[in-house]
Amino acid sequence: MQELYFSQKLPISLDEAWAFFSNPANLKEITPAHMGFVVVSKHHGDKMYPGQIIRYIVKPILGIPLKWCTEITHVADKQYFVDEQRFGPYAFWHHQHRFSAVEDGVLMEDILHYKVPFGFLGNWVSALFVRGEVNEIFEYRRKILSERFPG
Repeated sequence: MQELYFSQKLPISLDEAWAFFSNPANLKEITPAHMGFVVVSKHHGDKMYPGQIIRYIVKPILGIPLKWCTEITHVADKQYFVDEQRFGPYAFWHHQHRFSAVEDGVLMEDILHYKVPFGFLGNWVSALFVRGEVNEIFEYRRKILSERFPG
């Protein structure tokens, strides 16, 4: 299993950060266009809640479309939420999104645990491609968020 950690300080209030990141409609904005990311489920409002199912189509490798379904399993208002894959490209996916007020803004932290399928072969593919792709996605998010919320 892989574990990745990303953090970014944003010059916005905790309320602004929570309003943006807890709205599933904003996921596409912070995902690279080449991934062909489309949310296909209805959101049932503009806030995440425990038990919420979010379905996507994503094209992470060679433009091949994959169906992905995650469930929001935990939500603590203006503190954190967790999404876990129910079906999709990973054998395991657990993603914590944490938010805390800091001087002059908010600290956003992502703690990601994932495992690719296919055992040894999957580990090899992860080392060659998947880990780099995941890092690229979060680097893209860092750039987009810095532009969207300039300091």
